[in-house]
Amino acid sequence: MSEEKRRSSPYRWVILAIYMFVVSVNQLMWITFAPVTGLAASFYHVSDLSIGLLSMVFMVVYILVSIPASAIIDIYGIRVAVGIGAVLTGIFGLMRGIMGSDFTWVIIAQVGIAIGQPFLLNAMTTVAARWFPINERATASGLGSLAMYFGIILGMAVTPHLVLYAGMVHTLFIYGILSGIAAVVFLVLVKERPPTPAGQEERSLVFDGLKSMLQRKNYILLLVIFFFGLGIFNAVATWIEEIVRPRGFSVTQAGMAGGLMIFGGLLGAALLSWLSDRYRRRVPFILLALLVSSAGLLGITFATNYAVLLTSAFVMGFFLLSAGPIGFQYGAEIAYPAPEGTSNGFLLLMGQISGIAFIFGMDFFKTPASGSMTSSLLILTGLLFLSFLLATRLRESNLLTAPKTVVPKKQTSKED
Repeated sequence: MSEEKRRSSPYRWVILAIYMFVVSVNQLMWITFAPVTGLAASFYHVSDLSIGLLSMVFMVVYILVSIPASAIIDIYGIRVAVGIGAVLTGIFGLMRGIMGSDFTWVIIAQVGIAIGQPFLLNAMTTVAARWFPINERATASGLGSLAMYFGIILGMAVTPHLVLYAGMVHTLFIYGILSGIAAVVFLVLVKERPPTPAGQEERSLVFDGLKSMLQRKNYILLLVIFFFGLGIFNAVATWIEEIVRPRGFSVTQAGMAGGLMIFGGLLGAALLSWLSDRYRRRVPFILLALLVSSAGLLGITFATNYAVLLTSAFVMGFFLLSAGPIGFQYGAEIAYPAPEGTSNGFLLLMGQISGIAFIFGMDFFKTPASGSMTSSLLILTGLLFLSFLLATRLRESNLLTAPKTVVPKKQTSKED
């Protein structure tokens, strides 16, 4: 057993489990209305677009709050910063449940929950670095990403049934109670750091770290890759029903394709992150993910057979979403000693900005007569392949390739 493993606290798995629980609940609150858009529009007497904005607000708010949230994570740590996200999710989740019959209050609650999101998602690599040794951090980040996907899948699968059998207001109230429980569990059980440091505790100040990481070639390349990759996933997941409708696929078939894409991402995030830790390599797995997911997106673009559509959606999700946690951890390593919250937050920020741009772009350029999005999808496939080409210029971090018994010194090279 390595020295890192011997000094790791077993409580790290409790911390990770609680973090995953809170993240899952937050993502459940985000996706609540997506699978019941028509029912919600009818219940609140508003348009489908108004219901869609309840989900879109999370992307807009993230852009505004991400950098301040990252700074708070880096300065005050996970108990305070992630606690803010958990409490905002709990308070506004309960508000949404109690005031669920009033659309205005639902909008206000959605904004409150959305403000909490970057405090949770941007802390993923911080939790991994604070509690886990270097050879387990991609696995920890992968499980954190798995929690995001699990919350989305749960919302997609459970919400329609709850709304049909219990009604809109009761569904929101049940989710509100769940969000309150998540906040209490976090505040009671989460500790800031283990008794013995997990390693690489030295950190630069937030803005010094920001300046340093934006001078590094590998990190700039990674920002561009996330801008394309995460934005493409957000756009395809948002428009999956309109993408396949012109080819004769039903709403339920589109929903199955979208669900399978996210389920594939759940499996890929767990498996490929574990393999990345096992072989102490990040770049080969990023390259594999981008290349194969390009083929998956091409399949979604042209599939006319249902089995081909499902296979393509699964392949794209498995590989593209698995690149996320590996990329987050790689970003933290090449940006070291910049704080993890800052490096993680900027990567997510890129995906939110591009996601909004790609979503509106795909809607604007769809064929007026048929509603086909084939031309937009071909452009996105080209951008995803371009991301693969850019990733061939990435180099493994010194932090990961350094001998296990050596704590690496502060990196100063602009090329790393």
